[in-house]
Amino acid sequence: MKKQVSLIYFLISGIISLNIFFSSCSSHKEEPIKIAISKAKPEKYYGSYAKWLKKADSTIECIGMYFIPIDSALLILENCSGLLLTGGPDVFPGEYNKVFDTTRCESIDYKRDTLEFALIKKAMDLNIPILGICRGAQILNVAMSGSLIVDIPSDFDTVVVHRCKDTKNCFHNVQIEPGSKLFWASNINSGIVNSNHHQAVDKLADKFKVTACSGDGLIEAIEWKNPEDNPFLIAVQWHPEKMDYDNPLSLPIAEYFLQEARLFNERQLAVE
Repeated sequence: MKKQVSLIYFLISGIISLNIFFSSCSSHKEEPIKIAISKAKPEKYYGSYAKWLKKADSTIECIGMYFIPIDSALLILENCSGLLLTGGPDVFPGEYNKVFDTTRCESIDYKRDTLEFALIKKAMDLNIPILGICRGAQILNVAMSGSLIVDIPSDFDTVVVHRCKDTKNCFHNVQIEPGSKLFWASNINSGIVNSNHHQAVDKLADKFKVTACSGDGLIEAIEWKNPEDNPFLIAVQWHPEKMDYDNPLSLPIAEYFLQEARLFNERQLAVE
């Protein structure tokens, strides 16, 4: 009788252990993919980025980094599968040897510059996929030793309007480089994007290549020159998160970025 009780106890214990094991595995697999967003609040100005990403994949978790101490933000980034650098104020011109142009900037957030430079370096060290939007594209270029046009209307001879008072109804055409990641994401050679910026890439960083331009030759998108040696990266000058999601240059970019984030996450789990 004692042997039977012991056997039953052994079997029950084994079943409980297996249930705990499979439950643990299941919860590990179901853990959402985390995307770090350099600045995600206030909601009124920055909430559209997370909303846009979640439209592409409602299961992801978005983590705003701006209101977290930099050391803590870098630790959090280690558990993320993607970094989105959002739009915002001008990058301090002193970072690209044009400190004398500081007075021509509309606003500067030195704290944000410091945070994003640190996030970019960490993401590149960890091979985390990166998506840059507007200022995000600009600070990526500066981080890699490129420079910016401080004010497009003053410094760039253009017939294309890159900013209007009515920002919701201001658009222009862009030409996309065949074979680029942007081309594969959008599946088009040219398209319409919104216009809402007074700065842009000037001297392109050596490690980047141009993948889209507006009709006046202004750089509208950049990627790695040698993508095989670097983490996934697409950076665009326009605001895809504020465009019609059906536009090939809006939601498909988010979907492509999150696809790369999932692949990164799978590789990390395989290593663990």
